[in-house]
Formats: sequence, structure tokens, C-alpha cells
Amino acid sequence: MFPIIFRTRLNIWSSLMTQVMAGKKVIAILQSGGEFETNQDGSLSYRGGDAHAREIDENMKYKDFKREVAEVFNSNHGNMSIKYFLPGNKKTLITISDDKDLNCMIKLHANSATADIYVITEDVVAANVSNLSASRSSRTTFSGAGVLVDPPNVVDGNVILDEIAHVDAHMDSPTDMPPPFPSDCSNDEEKHPKAAKEWQNKLTGVGQRFNSVSEFREALCQYAIAHQLTFKYVKNDTSRVTAKCKEQGCSWFIHARKLSNTQVFRIKEMNVLHTCEGNTMTTGARATKNVLASIIKEKMKDHPNYKPKDIMSDIKQEYGLQLKYHHAWHGKENAKEQLHGSTKAAYSQLPNLCEKIMETNPGSLATFTTKENSSFRRLFVSFHASLYGFQQGCRPLLFLDSTPLKSKYQVTWLAATAADGADEVFPVAFAIVDAETDENWLWFLVQLKSAFSTAQSITFVADREKGLRNSISDVFRGLDVHHGYCIRYLSEQLIRDLNGQYSNEVKCLMVEDFYAAASAPRPKDFQKCVQNIRSISIDAYNWVMQSEPSHWANAFFQGARYNHLTANFGELFYSWASEAHELPITTMVTTMRLKVMELIYKRRVDSNPWTTRLTPSMEEKLEKERLKVCSLQVTISGGNTFEVRGESGDTTEDVDLDQWDCSCKRWQLTGLPCCHAIAVINCLGRHLYDYCSRYFTTDSFRLTYSESIHPVPNIDWPTEKDSSNSAVTVTPPPHRFQAGRPPAESVGSQRVVKRKRQPKCSRCKGTGHHKSTCKEILSEC
Repeated sequence: MFPIIFRTRLNIWSSLMTQVMAGKKVIAILQSGGEFETNQDGSLSYRGGDAHAREIDENMKYKDFKREVAEVFNSNHGNMSIKYFLPGNKKTLITISDDKDLNCMIKLHANSATADIYVITEDVVAANVSNLSASRSSRTTFSGAGVLVDPPNVVDGNVILDEIAHVDAHMDSPTDMPPPFPSDCSNDEEKHPKAAKEWQNKLTGVGQRFNSVSEFREALCQYAIAHQLTFKYVKNDTSRVTAKCKEQGCSWFIHARKLSNTQVFRIKEMNVLHTCEGNTMTTGARATKNVLASIIKEKMKDHPNYKPKDIMSDIKQEYGLQLKYHHAWHGKENAKEQLHGSTKAAYSQLPNLCEKIMETNPGSLATFTTKENSSFRRLFVSFHASLYGFQQGCRPLLFLDSTPLKSKYQVTWLAATAADGADEVFPVAFAIVDAETDENWLWFLVQLKSAFSTAQSITFVADREKGLRNSISDVFRGLDVHHGYCIRYLSEQLIRDLNGQYSNEVKCLMVEDFYAAASAPRPKDFQKCVQNIRSISIDAYNWVMQSEPSHWANAFFQGARYNHLTANFGELFYSWASEAHELPITTMVTTMRLKVMELIYKRRVDSNPWTTRLTPSMEEKLEKERLKVCSLQVTISGGNTFEVRGESGDTTEDVDLDQWDCSCKRWQLTGLPCCHAIAVINCLGRHLYDYCSRYFTTDSFRLTYSESIHPVPNIDWPTEKDSSNSAVTVTPPPHRFQAGRPPAESVGSQRVVKRKRQPKCSRCKGTGHHKSTCKEILSEC
């Protein structure tokens, strides 16, 4: 989707990081002053801004919370609206307008590590869709401060239009779209013929032929649904099928049999007249799995997250069939298999898929490993276009992160993403592994290093846990590589380690100072922030100082992070993986290939009209710094070192043009000249763009997207039986939920076993027998 960005006068973002305590208390980190944008997939992202921390609990009133937020940002709370995302959904914004909404938000995120809240003004620019056609405007989605519109399909070289459109139909299913298959004003009796109209002539009469018995049975089932009749089989085997109306005495019947020495089935006798009044179907007994799958399959093309309960409702409404839940669930599974192939058999095609990827895209790396029992362990894929674009046009900065996939089998998504010249996500490599372990992360980094044609200086932004701390240093030993700890993961770890020692209000203040310490550009600013933590808690201060600030604080970090402090930069890439979680592994890889293929083409086309030296987003940031120059005074102190004073003379910064250095450190952190450097450059009459990082230029952006991902030929996926004959056998990893009865609950090392209740006699009041078998002699009073 094409992003359309709207900004309000007060563009306030609130990132809410939750730590649920007794009474459902939440620590909120309120941020403002950054940019709120709509990504191509419809998800929302935010960058920059200042942070403040506040505490929320389930007893807080909405009006108090809104008043407190207004005081934090010094705004009029009457013009604000507060919204938040549903967990795991970056597209749908839910409005908080009363106490129930606020309490619901806290409960929804009770088990989440983080949650996001937007506090925005009401003067959002309205979208003009009056000039859209009816078909286009009906597919327009309004979300928060942006409008998301489906883009037209595009063709890039040998990229096939239908191939991309096919995947878009399966993948683009935002939760804020209207419910699937909306009902109209017609009643059920009118809808049934419409839904199954094409099935009314499935059976035409005596002499009609079918390729197999299964084809005949399917046609018979569809005919019965279309005409709303119930039937029962009199004979039903591989050579003959006879069915008649289920109503006693009705004359409707049909008889078909197989022609000798063939598989062809032919109708021999058929009476279409009913002597009964007709009987509406009320069960799904005659709706075979193939018929159900054919119905569900067509609807799943537009709504891949079609739920069984919705299937039950729609089938009842449109076809008059009342299904049970397990019928709908199995029907969906059969439809998925018909659409995408067998999830289990797809693992056996990994060797063939990897071979085809490297054959059609020279310079790419696609490899996999298995366990000793041949079950799947991990898969790594990186296309040549991504590797080339990263090395030639992107900053030497990689973000490592992961997300679990809610698939049938236990798998996790690992990815390395980069930032292009417009600060947009650029996918570099991904892996699907059986679990997020230290060993799998080490293997991922080894493959990533081998994929690069040349050794270069790289800065990684990633968690310090999960083995990444040692793996990065071991794999890239001897190279100029830096590891920046993700400040988001560190802050969550700080909250967990301080659990039970301090109140939420105290933790709020410490987390706020921790974020400020990470963002501080100079050591003196860093010390001021950590001293604030020290004044609250010596333990927290020691934790911060022992967490290696040289790996996460701007004031001491030796690498070039370009002011990116968190590892979850590639949310667009991870959202694609999450949407494809139900697909077979081979189809998932194909889907990601097509998504990246389309992304590369679209951004290449978008950059063609650019006439500026830098990308538009970087030109905008540079212009903001230019506006601050008018109040600055430049004094030459010798050579290329200059002194820049503020208008009031209370601030002084030193600028060294040769070293691209300013004492405010913003030039070094961002890669763009700060206002002090711009003042000196203008004073000397030099070209401003000569002092901007080359990674922000339009030429570098176009170089990033200059290569294309070539199509991979279709592979004939084998059945599970055929996969056993493959030279390299790959079987699926363990199921996410193991079959069979769950084990008994245990407390500590002692298993809790439910004891069978002993029978009690109502005659003698004894245990171990009943009244009918009681042999006790009762004394008479």
C-alpha cells in the first residue's frame, strides 16, 4: 500500500511499556515530538521524540489520565484523543474515551511486554476520497492519522503481475477491514439459491459422465445443497452409487456406476421429481470435505484468517448447512492444503527450493540444516538483490530481531534488516528456525557473514541476551564490528530485575532517566541522568553502570548507529512474516520473496521523480536544522575549527569541519550537519551537501534498489507419499501442540493426581460399597 502521511499540530506519540503488577499497574513511557508515519503494509511507526514516564493502574479514571497527559505535554486536554493498538496489531487504532475503555486497554495488555498509545489532537487532515471510483473507495481503509489505499499491481522485468497479485490477495488482510462476507437485506430463502446457483445443474440427467466416483459424489452433494434436499445412500462403493431422498415414500433417486475397465462414472437412472414437500438440510453430513473446502477456499483467498466460527455462520446463512465446529475447522485445513499444498510435505521440498533460489538468483544464499532424525532445524535465505543493496547503498547498520510464528509447527522467524537512505526498512536476510536459541543465532550470523562478498565495518543493534553478545564478537572477530544493545530490551530487563523492590512510581522515574541517559549525546549529560537514578536507588544505579553503557549510551558508543537505539526497526518485515504464519514453509518463503520483490520495484519507481541531492525525508530534516541558523554567531578560532554562539551568548559549541565534528555531538550521531555546522558552512560559502553522509543521497537510495529479485520457477510439490522417495529427507519439526492427553498438573516435583472418589453407602454410611451390596448388620434401637 502507498503510505499517505498526515501530521497534527501536536503530534504526540505515547509508547506504553507494560509491567503488570498486583492490581494491574502499568508503567507508561510517554513520548512526543517525533514523526508518526504509515508504512506500506498499513502498520504505523514512530521515530524520535522525548520521553516521560507515568504510572497507570486499573483504578485510574479516564479524565485523570487525560488531564495528566495534557500536563506532561502542556496541551489542552479538550482537543486530545487517546488511541492504542490491539496486541499484535499495528494497523487498527482503538479509541479510549471513558473509564471502561481505559480499563479494557490495561486488561488487554496484561500479558504483553509493551503496548503503544497515541495521544493526538482532533484536527487530523481529512482524506479526500470523493474522486475515487466506487470499487476503489470501497477498499479504502481509514486508520488513525493516515489513509491506506491499495496500490495497483506492478510488473518489474520478468516479474509476473498475476504472481504478485496472487500473494497480495492472500497476505493483505488488515484487521480493520470490514468483516468477511457481509450480509445484505435479503432473507435466508433468497440467499440460498444465489450462493449455490452454479450448482443447480451439477446433475443433468441420465448419461452424464464423471471422471471418477469422487467427482460424482461431489457433484451429487453440490446438487443437493443447491436444491435444499437431503438424501441417503442405498449403495455407495467404488463401482456404483445409488442415493434416494431421505423422506419416506419420496420418488427422487439417482443411480450411477463405473464403466467397465475405466474410472469413468455414468448416471444410469435418475428421477428428479419429488413426491414429498422437500426437506431443508440442517446438518453438514452430506457436505463432503471437498465441497466444504471448495466453498471455504474461494473465501480464504481474500480472507486468509477466516475463522471456523465465521465459516459456520456463513455456511449456514448462504447454503443452509449447519456445521459443527470440527467440521468447519477440518474444512479450513483442507482448503488451506488445496490453496498452498501440504504443510507437512512442504518441508521435503526445502532442498529443491534452496537450489532453485540460488540457480535463478546468482549471488544469493539459501541453505538449511536438519537434526539427526531428519527433522527440520533451520533455514537461511538472503537474495543477491538484498545483499547488493545493503552493501552498496545502505548504512553499515544491521538490526537483529526475532518473532515467533503461530504456525502448526514450532518455528521462529529471525531477521536482519537495514535502514535505507530514507530511513525505511530494507530486508537483508531471514531465517526460519525450530527455536530461538544461542546456537541458532550463532548459525544465523555465520551464514550472514558468508553471504557478504567483502568484509566491512558493521554496527549491529540487537539484544545482548540469546547468545548474541558472544556470537557477534566471535563470528566477526578481527573485523571492525560494534554491538549496540537494544535499549528497549534493556529497559524491560531493568523493570524485571527491580520487581518487588520499588513501587511503580519509582520505577517510572528510573526508566525515564534510563532512556534519557541512552539518548544523551555527551558524557556530562549522561552523568546527569544516571545521577538522577542514583539519587533514587543505589541498586538501580549499579545495575545501569554494570550493564556496559559503552554498548548502549550515545555518549560512549564507538560504532555508528545513526541515533537508532532499538532493534525492532524492521516491523514491516516482521508483520509480513506474522501474516504468513499459517502457510507451508515453502509458500512462506515464496511469499516473502514476492513481497521484497514488489518493495524493491515500488521504491525504485518512487525515487525516479526525485530531483533533490538527498532523499526527501533527509532534506526535510536538514531544513529543520537550517531554520535554527539565523540566531547563531560564528567566530573563527583558527584553521577549520570554529566557535558558534547562541543569540543570547549563553551556549557555545565548537565545530571542526575537517573531522565532521561538533561538540553538541548531533552531527556525529545523525550523519547530517547540525545547526552549528550549517552556520559555519554558510559562513565559509561552502556546499552544505558535501558535509552530509553519502548514505542519505538520492544516488545511494537508487543504488540500494538497483538490483531485482528474479522469479523462481514453480515447483511441483509432491504428496507426502512421494516425499519419502526424495534423496534428502526433511520432516517437520514438532507440533506446537502435541497430540494426546495433556499430562497431569504438577506442583514442584510432586505430580498432582486426581484420586477416584470412593463410593459411600447410604444405609450404613460406610465407604467402599453401595446400599445394594451392603452387608453390614445394623442394630435396632
